[in-house]
Amino acid sequence: MSWQSPVSAHQTLKVFDVFGNEVATLVDEYKPAGNYEVEFNAKALSSGIYFYKLQASSFTETKKMIYLK
Repeated sequence: MSWQSPVSAHQTLKVFDVFGNEVATLVDEYKPAGNYEVEFNAKALSSGIYFYKLQASSFTETKKMIYLK
């Protein structure tokens, strides 16, 4: 997963299942403005629909992804 942050801020990137349960925290730290990429190892998860949520300062974005084994 990749994203661009225009501001320096504490950032979190989390993955949730369709029931809203958190299944992974990929980022939870302060990062300066810039472009970022993180690898998500989903071997332990079953196929299905998941959501990932990026929070940076007051910005929040949630997107859907489909994981197929």
